[in-house]
Amino acid sequence: MLSKVLNDQQLVHAYLEGNEKAFELLLSRHKRKVWSHIYLLVRDRELTEDLFQEAFIKVVHTLKSGKYNEEGKFLPWVMRIAHNLVIDHFRRVKKMPLVRSNDDHDVFGTIAQPGKNVEQQLVNVQIDADVRKLIDNLPDEQREVVLMRTYLGMSFKEIAEHTEVSINTALGRMRYALINMRKMIKEHEMVLERA
Repeated sequence: MLSKVLNDQQLVHAYLEGNEKAFELLLSRHKRKVWSHIYLLVRDRELTEDLFQEAFIKVVHTLKSGKYNEEGKFLPWVMRIAHNLVIDHFRRVKKMPLVRSNDDHDVFGTIAQPGKNVEQQLVNVQIDADVRKLIDNLPDEQREVVLMRTYLGMSFKEIAEHTEVSINTALGRMRYALINMRKMIKEHEMVLERA
């Protein structure tokens, strides 16, 4: 019989040795926090359930495949998986954007303007793709803040709560993300002017 005094690392080891109860205990220990995190981002119970289940399927798969990096930080790892699934979901259904472009929803899209020719539209599509590449090349913590702020429209207070850092740290990460993006634009001599 497993004791509830075992820490997450010990429960992970027990699960990997074949003790299914260990995983049940991990799940019950962290379910509320992970579920709440997802719900606060998507604000839909059914979708939250789907993403929650998908997150724990990924957790099981990663543990069983031996790819779990033993750092004694099980919950932050699970939260990161859940958070990434939320972002992936918004990318898939294209709900991330706060601004509507001509034929697509995109946070970096332009406000629909009549009279745009095909060349101007192509330039804008390329700029959107370039900005996404810039974001993808940011360090994880900076990319997370940019995605939460831009795609999910979260306040810095909400970002701070969800990432378990101070508001100043969240603001700092955004600031450094913008500095890094400007450096990349300069280094690659990118032109990000909309047509």
